[in-house]
Amino acid sequence: MPEHANLRDETWMQLAIDLARQGLGSVEPNPMVGCVLVKNGKCIGQGWHEKFGEAHAEVNAIQNASESTKGSTAYVSLEPCSHTGKTGPCADALIQAGVSRVVVAVADPNPNVSGSGIDKLKAAGIDVSVGVLEQSAREVLAPYLKVVQKDKPWVIAKWAMTVDGKIATASGDSEWISNSQSRHLVHCLRARVDAIMVGSGTARADNPTLTVRLPGTDQELGFEARIPLRIVFDSQATSAVVSNLVQTANEVPTLIAVGPQHDAKQVARYVEHGVEVWIGESLSHHERMIELLMHLASRGVTNLMVEGGGKLLGVLNDLGEIDEIHSFIAPKLLGGFDSVTPVMGLDRNRIADGTELKLQTAQRVGDDVYLVHRR
Repeated sequence: MPEHANLRDETWMQLAIDLARQGLGSVEPNPMVGCVLVKNGKCIGQGWHEKFGEAHAEVNAIQNASESTKGSTAYVSLEPCSHTGKTGPCADALIQAGVSRVVVAVADPNPNVSGSGIDKLKAAGIDVSVGVLEQSAREVLAPYLKVVQKDKPWVIAKWAMTVDGKIATASGDSEWISNSQSRHLVHCLRARVDAIMVGSGTARADNPTLTVRLPGTDQELGFEARIPLRIVFDSQATSAVVSNLVQTANEVPTLIAVGPQHDAKQVARYVEHGVEVWIGESLSHHERMIELLMHLASRGVTNLMVEGGGKLLGVLNDLGEIDEIHSFIAPKLLGGFDSVTPVMGLDRNRIADGTELKLQTAQRVGDDVYLVHRR
C-alpha cells in the first residue's frame, strides 16, 4: 500500500474501479476510467468515462458534484491525462476544481501521459498517492494497457463446446451446441468489442454473418451496441464471393486478411463488393498474425473477439496472444476421433507446457455452463 493510503482509500478506489467498468464497449480505444470525489468522509461526486470523444471520468465526477469540490479528495483508477486530445487535460480540471488530494490506482504508461499528469498535480501543490488497489485497476485496464505497451489488441477467444470438449462433428456440423440463452450472451459480447475474427475454414463451413443481433433498443439493453469490424484470416483468399460476409460488406465493415501468395483475381472481387483487403508480408501464419494484430491495434481495435476455428485459435495460442476465454459448455457428449476441438496448434509434450489460466467467473445459463478465464 502506498504512503498515506488507508482502508478508506481502498474503499473509495474500489468504487472508482467499479464505475470504470461501465464504460466497456463505449470508450475504446480510450481506457475505462472511474473517478470518485470525497469530502468530509462522504462521496460528493462520481463519474466514469462514458463514451469515446466525450468527457473523461474526472470531468464527469466534478460536474456531478453535489457541493463545492474545493478541498476534496479525488480517487481515480488511472492517472489523469495532462494533454489535450478530443477533450481537455483532466489534471487541469482537478486543479481548477480545487481538490487537495488525488489518489491514483495506476500510473498511465501512455507516452502522452507517462507521469506528466501526476507531475502537474504535484506542481500545483496537490498531494498525490499512487498505487492504491493497483492490481484490481489493472484487471479493468488490461486491454488498454496491452495496446499501449505491446501494440496489440486484447484477444478474447470464444467457443461453445460439448462436455467432452468438441466444437463440431467430424463433418463440421456445429449448429447448435449451446442453448439460445448462451447464444444471446454471445451477441451481448459482440456488441461490446471492436472486431470479430474467424479463420477461413470457419468462414467456409459456417458461412456466418458475425453481426450483433439483439432484441430491443440500446436504451432497453442498457448500453449502446457496437457494429464490430468483421475479419477473416484467409491466407489464400478462399472465402467465397457469395458468402454472407462478402455479400454484406457494404453494410457491415468487413476485412479479409490475406497472405502474399493470395489469389489476386479473388481479392479484386472482394474489393468490388466493398471488402477491405489487408495483405500481410510474411509467408508464416504465425508471423503474419503478429503483423495483423499490430495493424489492428494501430487502427484503434482494443478488444478483438476470435470465434474460431481451432486452427486460428491454435496459432494465437502458440503465440501466447489469447488473453481471455469465454467458453460455453453444453450438456452433450459427442465423442469421435475426428470431432473438432476448440484449440489446435502445436503439440505440447508435457502438461506443464500448457497455458495457465485463472478462472474469473462461472455462471449457469439454463443447462449450459458459461466460464470466463484469463491468462
